[in-house]
Amino acid sequence: MDELLHKYWGGKLNAKERASFLLRIKEDALLRQQFTQYQNLYALLDLLPAPNDYIQGQEQYAHYFSEKKKKPHTLFFGLIKYAAAILILVLSTCWITFTICEHRLSVETNTLYVPPGQRACLTLHDGTTVWLNARSRLTYPSRFTGDKREVSLVGEAFFDVAKNASSPFCVSVKDLTVKVLGTEFNVLAYPESDYIQTSLLNGSVEVSSEKTNRKVCLSPDQEVIVRNGQMNVFPIKQHTYFLWKDGIYSFEQEKFENIIKKLELYYDTRIVVKNPEILTYVYTGKFRQQDGIDEILRLIQKIHHFKIDRDRENNIITLRK
Repeated sequence: MDELLHKYWGGKLNAKERASFLLRIKEDALLRQQFTQYQNLYALLDLLPAPNDYIQGQEQYAHYFSEKKKKPHTLFFGLIKYAAAILILVLSTCWITFTICEHRLSVETNTLYVPPGQRACLTLHDGTTVWLNARSRLTYPSRFTGDKREVSLVGEAFFDVAKNASSPFCVSVKDLTVKVLGTEFNVLAYPESDYIQTSLLNGSVEVSSEKTNRKVCLSPDQEVIVRNGQMNVFPIKQHTYFLWKDGIYSFEQEKFENIIKKLELYYDTRIVVKNPEILTYVYTGKFRQQDGIDEILRLIQKIHHFKIDRDRENNIITLRK
């Protein structure tokens, strides 16, 4: 490959070979990187003065004035011809370089989806760490450009944002935007849920609504719940809830009705409760995500007695007394 790069920059490839080579550069990231390195190297070499530059310059200078005295009109049109040729060469070189660099620096949009009962962690281009909960989708660019860093979320994610005062980090969820500079916060915005919840652990967060043009600023240990266009700020009641990013589902004095809703979201399973009394149970406990919904319900069943019927074909769990 080094030999091919040398031939390219040495002008030893014909038009067909050059076109084929440039196509390979577009498709091969490693080759593109090597091409850039050679491009920089040859650019630096072009800046180095050759030993005969001064002598040739003196000779051409003298030749220019001697020709000018002999044939001024011919020389004038000759200079225009050479200037036009040089201009075309420069513009062609700039166009090729711009096309290659534009492709190399192009921003790709990536999407990461986490299936039911799983979680994922990734580090974005700017150093921001994102944990994604089950059945969540994050759309993000391969690299951030411009005056802000934008991603979009469906589901739930915990963000540890790399600080950058000149480029705020923005998370788009439904019709809301969560804007920060550098902080730790959690966003819950599942499509099936009738609310969006943003919880701030460190730093500062601004949550704004496109529909209502309202916005709120959170301080650490505060969360905002947006429902039916209303924004309500509360203190965070359960910090252990965010253990989900470590694979732990934690519940503290929580109604079984709310636990069921979360289990349905996390494991993409429908849970049917035949006896309303079951929904009023209050439970405190921690579960490993990897244990699965069947084991979680079985453990709760030991304290609050109910029967479990599982329809695996239709992915439905029925709870009854």
